[in-house]
Amino acid sequence: MPDSRPQQPPSSSSGSSSGRADGSALLLCGARLTDGRTVDVRLGGGRIEAVGTAGSLSMHTTRVDLAGYLLLPAPAEPHAHADTALSADGDGPIPYDDQDVQRRTTEAALLHLGHGATALRSHVRIGDVQGLGALAAVLQARRALRGLAELTAVAMPRVLTGLAGAEELAMLRDAVKMGASVVGGCPDLDPDPTGYVETVLEVASEHGCPVDLHTDGDDPARLARLAALTGGLRPRVTLSPCGGLGRLPSEVASRAADQLAAAGVTVVCLPQGGCSGVDRRGTAPVRLLRAAGVRVVAGSGALRDVTNPVGRGDPLEAAYLLASRYGLQPEDAYDAVSSSARAALGLPEVRVEAGFPAELLAVRGDRLAGALSLAYSRIVVHQGRVVVRTNAVREFCGSAAAVALDLPRQGRVGEPS
Repeated sequence: MPDSRPQQPPSSSSGSSSGRADGSALLLCGARLTDGRTVDVRLGGGRIEAVGTAGSLSMHTTRVDLAGYLLLPAPAEPHAHADTALSADGDGPIPYDDQDVQRRTTEAALLHLGHGATALRSHVRIGDVQGLGALAAVLQARRALRGLAELTAVAMPRVLTGLAGAEELAMLRDAVKMGASVVGGCPDLDPDPTGYVETVLEVASEHGCPVDLHTDGDDPARLARLAALTGGLRPRVTLSPCGGLGRLPSEVASRAADQLAAAGVTVVCLPQGGCSGVDRRGTAPVRLLRAAGVRVVAGSGALRDVTNPVGRGDPLEAAYLLASRYGLQPEDAYDAVSSSARAALGLPEVRVEAGFPAELLAVRGDRLAGALSLAYSRIVVHQGRVVVRTNAVREFCGSAAAVALDLPRQGRVGEPS
């Protein structure tokens, strides 16, 4: 099941350069596709209505000139911690009052959206001092973001077993009733990790929710038990960040990867850094997992909190790292933050073809490898309308050599600097 129901965007006035998703059309002109074609793309009703050769779809409607841009399915962010985001500069404990959590969550979601992610799954702590307050604030932010991005909350209790876990188990069930559409947490922190997983799966079965669990993955016996518990479940289970798998002996890691593949578990790796749910760092062994048949997607993890004070929340940077550090082809790396990430979240597939959802990202460049390398200028389309533009222009100034060499600009002539 998808993380959340499709959200209807607010109406916009006619003639707006953002386009509309209320049935009127938006024409994306002169976009380049990854197969080398240059096309026009007509959007309407939140979907792609038609794709034709450049100039073939001319009509009286709002236009967006995408000459010089590569048009791609929009990324999705499968692993964020919006309730703790943007808190690295604060003194003392992270403030958890409702307004502060809502503000941080909203700002974090907009930062992810600006990078291109039109859907976001955020892990939210419940229990302890904050109770359900942080979750309520995140759900309020989700409502405020309606029409801009889809935000989903994962309820994360600290413990679920023994006397200490009874109260948080009741709270977990209340969290689902409030609107958390995914259940999860960090079983490694519970005195009884297997019991924690069993309890989460029980709640997920009761409510038909997906499961998204944190684990370092450095205990092969624990991973084997988890795979045995989750094998064949629908909706399937997601694990992250599993960096400890990379520290295991190769034969042990390979056996664990085979078990996860057989269970149908998705692994979310975090190539940009750690997250607030797991203390240890390290990226999951992406190529080993993929070779075993595990679906591997990439998330951002911490966004400028104490775990990663320089986290960017940029899916294209995650794809860049998968290609540059872990040897994936650019197409496979981008798939890990877009199509496969959407599938992991239970969202509809997106292709730049008629009939598919109009969830798109236009990036300055003509090849995917170049876009992952220098993805400065971006245009983000959500539900058939432009929701974010980022324009970047680089000029070499005050140098005769720059003029003589005709050095390239990042941007077209006539764009503001």
